[in-house]
Amino acid sequence: MTVLAVFKSRAQTLDYLNALKGMGIPAQAVSTPKEAGVGCGISARFDGRFFERANFVLSKKCYSSFAGFLRTD
Repeated sequence: MTVLAVFKSRAQTLDYLNALKGMGIPAQAVSTPKEAGVGCGISARFDGRFFERANFVLSKKCYSSFAGFLRTD
């Protein structure tokens, strides 16, 4: 399973990606799918096995533009 972290801010998406990589979580910037219904156009994609760690990273910073997680298969 792949997870997308969707944000309304490109800057916060890129900051989150850097934070994920700093925690050793392989992640990439990808286009946000239209089905997300929100976003700045890019999302952070990572493997679902890292969800708990990725959620921990999210909880440690104030990402006011975070819109939610979207699971993709």
